[in-house]
Amino acid sequence: MTNTEIVEAFIRAWEEKSIDGILGLMTPDARYLNVGLPEAVGREQIRAGIEPFLAAATRIEWTVHHIGENDQGVVFTERTDVFDMPGRTVSVPVMGIFELKDGLISGWRDYFDLPGFQKQMA
Repeated sequence: MTNTEIVEAFIRAWEEKSIDGILGLMTPDARYLNVGLPEAVGREQIRAGIEPFLAAATRIEWTVHHIGENDQGVVFTERTDVFDMPGRTVSVPVMGIFELKDGLISGWRDYFDLPGFQKQMA
């Protein structure tokens, strides 16, 4: 699989709400940063950060508008992430950066409008 295909599989795991699928595509020491929030390092910290969000969502859909890979194998995504939650739908424009090592995601950074997200969650 190419790095782009690995990231596409990662997105499908999110849409399937599969915590094991998500973490299985990441290195044990992966770093995850939702810019504006604390960084999570390692699968267990990442699990602790995203598992409650996965559990709260009744449906997740990530629409990829653009995806590309540079010469170093870094994958860039421009997406709109939609989360159906009880009583609301949250839609977040996101720019994501994925670094890969040995076929797994070793670094993941998402840049998004944190105040806009918080307003939707209020």
